[in-house]
Amino acid sequence: MLLGMLTLERLRADHAPALLAFERENREYFARSISDRGDAYFAEFASLLRSRLAEQDDGVCHFHVVMDDRGELVGRVNLVDVEEGDAELGYRIGERAAGRGVATAAVQEVCRLAATEYRLSTLTAVTTLDNVASKTVLERNGFTVVGDVTVAGRAGMRYRRTLVAAR
Repeated sequence: MLLGMLTLERLRADHAPALLAFERENREYFARSISDRGDAYFAEFASLLRSRLAEQDDGVCHFHVVMDDRGELVGRVNLVDVEEGDAELGYRIGERAAGRGVATAAVQEVCRLAATEYRLSTLTAVTTLDNVASKTVLERNGFTVVGDVTVAGRAGMRYRRTLVAAR
């Protein structure tokens, strides 16, 4: 549960219609700050989703959707490339939900799950220097800058957070 009005759900096959609609609705919005997924993503969505769910079943990734109090999908938070207790965090919040603390709450919850349910010890994340909102979300959730990176040809920063499971 997040912020009382949001829930974080592990990605399931029945999320497909809402997830595809979310990605289509926010495609231009996302492309302003991160790389566009390209037309192939939408044309091959069903097979890509099956692949992602298989990766999740194998424990290589943990995919989540953020649902609002009306049951509408408003975001995604993913842990990818799970290996030896580490994973990379990625998230996208739709334009209609942006700026309301949704990303901060969703990342906080996935960090909790990463430590307690998935038994991870460290998360990394990257963002571009000009993505102030993303940097703020990471910093509010205890991530610290550990180096410079290039993200889709743009200057960025790599962040890291050590996780501690609640006792």
